[in-house]
Amino acid sequence: MTNPDKQIAIIGGGPAGLMAAYQLCQQDGMQVHVFDQKPSVGRKFLIAGRGGLNLTNAEDLSRFMERYEEGAAFLSPHIKAFTPDQLREWATSLGIETFVGSSGRVFPKEMKATGLMRAWTKYLTAAGVQFHLSHKWQGLEADGSLKFTNKTGDAITFAADATLLSMGGASYAH
Repeated sequence: MTNPDKQIAIIGGGPAGLMAAYQLCQQDGMQVHVFDQKPSVGRKFLIAGRGGLNLTNAEDLSRFMERYEEGAAFLSPHIKAFTPDQLREWATSLGIETFVGSSGRVFPKEMKATGLMRAWTKYLTAAGVQFHLSHKWQGLEADGSLKFTNKTGDAITFAADATLLSMGGASYAH
C-alpha cells in the first residue's frame, strides 16, 4: 500500500514560497498548496521587475560572495547550494533566456518579470501545485488546522501535514 500524499501548505506566494513549491512538487508523495491573501502570486516580484529584474550577477562566485561583506559567512552555504549559474539554468529550464549586462548583472532577455512569473506558475500548475488565492491566514484551529478567510469573508480550514510560512516583509508605501 502506498502512502497518501502529504499535504504541504505554503502560506505566501512570493518568490520564496514559489521556490519552495518548485522544490517540493518534485518530491514523490507531496501535494503542495500555496495560499496567498492577494488575488495573484508574485505581486512584489512583478513590481520589482519593472526596472529590468536583475536576477543575479555573473561574476566569479568568490567575488560575488565578497559583496556581502560581514554577511558572507552566513550566506555562503546557501548561495553555494543554489549558485548564480544554477539560478540562470533554472530560468532557462522555464524557457526564459537571460543575458549578462555590461555591469555583470544578469537579466531576463525580455527585461521584465512577467514572462518569468508566467512560466514559473505554469510549471507549478502543471506539476500539480494548487493555488488558493485571496485566502488570508487567520491562525490555527485547536486541532492544528490552518484557518483562512476568503475574499467573501467565508472561514476556510485546511489540514496540512507540514506548513511553511513565507509571508515576506512589509511593503513600502506607494
